[in-house]
Amino acid sequence: MSNIIIPNHEKLEIIKQAISNAGLDKFHVVADFDRTLTKAKVNGVDTPSLISVLRTEKMLTPDYADKAQELFAKYHPIENDANYPEDKKLIAMHEWWIKHLQLLIDSKLNKKDLERVISSDKIHLRIGGCEMMKWLDERAVPFLIFSSSGLGVDMIALYLKKCNFLYKNIHIISNILKWSYNGYAVGFKEPIIHGMNKGEHSLENYPIFKLIKNRKNILLLGDNISDINMVKGIECENIIKIGFLNMDVEKNLEAFKQNFDVVITDDGEMNYVN
Repeated sequence: MSNIIIPNHEKLEIIKQAISNAGLDKFHVVADFDRTLTKAKVNGVDTPSLISVLRTEKMLTPDYADKAQELFAKYHPIENDANYPEDKKLIAMHEWWIKHLQLLIDSKLNKKDLERVISSDKIHLRIGGCEMMKWLDERAVPFLIFSSSGLGVDMIALYLKKCNFLYKNIHIISNILKWSYNGYAVGFKEPIIHGMNKGEHSLENYPIFKLIKNRKNILLLGDNISDINMVKGIECENIIKIGFLNMDVEKNLEAFKQNFDVVITDDGEMNYVN
């Protein structure tokens, strides 16, 4: 397939064989959510994240969409520039997340708005994603979804539940909003997880660590070079890193080839992964 790019076939085959020989008991999967498990475009329209639906559908207070768009226009190009200096990108992403989380609170985000996002039908899993999650669940392979989504754990869990894919083997690590008794967002828990600092959040602090500490063979899925840091600090014997390069392919391809074992372009399907 022309949209499947493998920088080093020989290296990939060696890693695949080593993981296969070790068996399922030594294997787990780590994946980003937005634009990795989900498609980057639906009906030709960019849908970069669950949270973008709040903006494009003009939910919340009247000024929310414009303010969120201003933040998106400023920070999204930085997020997707594989050649942007990492130290500066780290600062920019932290600024974006803090500003947007506070904007959500100021704009009266309610849990009912999360349900509206889910019912909007703007977010679609990649073709083959359903089969992958079912396969992993049937074999009790831990599947860690590590997301920097501003809507966090609640939103991803709601989406998977709607699709009937909130399996017992799935563990979500993401931002956590604090809610009032009547369902309004009133704060967020520190530390904030964003696209550049996923590797700073030690999995030793999460219950899933006990399940994966002896599963040292990993399949990693991401759409940003910084996603390779999702397994930072985890003892690993073999890892296959697959990157979904959804936009600015010509600009970012070489950087992706240097960091991923497989690069899937053009908002590709999950069938190769399966």
